[in-house]
Amino acid sequence: MVKWSNPAKFDLKHIHNYIARDSKFYAQKVSAEIVEKSEKLNSFPEVGRIVPETGDPNIRELLIYSYRLIYEVFPDRVEVLALIHGKRNFIKDFLNGQRHEKK
Repeated sequence: MVKWSNPAKFDLKHIHNYIARDSKFYAQKVSAEIVEKSEKLNSFPEVGRIVPETGDPNIRELLIYSYRLIYEVFPDRVEVLALIHGKRNFIKDFLNGQRHEKK
């Protein structure tokens, strides 16, 4: 099962809304393709590369358009952690804990 974290859902919505300012058609197309590719992780959870900044074999990424779909592989599920633009500072925005959900 692929589960999207709340921050990842927010990222997807933000990307959709940003693209929709220019084209609602392409916003829908990009969003749908991202979700579709994430669903393939059900069958092939290790298809993405290990995120270089972490070196953790359970934290992987798929490159989709200009975005990095960051996910973690668990024995019973895959969790999408973030969807970030490739030019964002991954270490500053993600690894330093600024994106952690409140439990």
